[in-house]
Amino acid sequence: MSLLFPCKHPLVLQKLASLRASSTNPPEFRRLVRCLASLIAYEATADLPTRSVNVETPLGQAQGTVVADPVLIVPILRAGLGMADGVLDLIPEAEVWHIGLKRDEKTLLPEEYYQKLPTHVRDATVFIVDPMLATGGSAVHACELIKRAHPPRLKFLSLIAAPEGIARLTAAMPDVAIHVGVIDERLNDNGFIHPGLGDAGDRQFATFER
Repeated sequence: MSLLFPCKHPLVLQKLASLRASSTNPPEFRRLVRCLASLIAYEATADLPTRSVNVETPLGQAQGTVVADPVLIVPILRAGLGMADGVLDLIPEAEVWHIGLKRDEKTLLPEEYYQKLPTHVRDATVFIVDPMLATGGSAVHACELIKRAHPPRLKFLSLIAAPEGIARLTAAMPDVAIHVGVIDERLNDNGFIHPGLGDAGDRQFATFER
């Protein structure tokens, strides 16, 4: 069974169109990333384990449902930070851990420069978030790091993905579900998603070359 879930929601597609536009400034770009992360996470959390609880209402008791296990959000620094905020809007009680990866622009391979991860994750659902799934190198490396903590459920959330990155992540991690806003055409010669939206980190944090 395929574990690839591209989003078809009209609001997601509309906001992605705004996100791509070169005229979108960093404050609006950050707002869109945050909102899109919430919408994609809403779909990705549909199968979370639940348990029943009794809730006292003003008129008596009612049976309710709550998420049974902890949720752990792992943004890939730095571009994933904006997505983490969006998932936290949906699940404010979630824990947040971090992985810092940067891409060597010559080899296109990920280089790890920071991590703050648990040694073990018991009965938790882990969401790795990164706006772009391009070559797949960072995604695979992040999944490898997280799997050392033996989480029972691991998902990867992204806004835009290239077929090459999806293929690489699926081949290396066939049990990891991929929830993505849209799948683009391809990677260009520099390893960027085409047509994509440029560099998601620079566009969020206004760190453009001047």
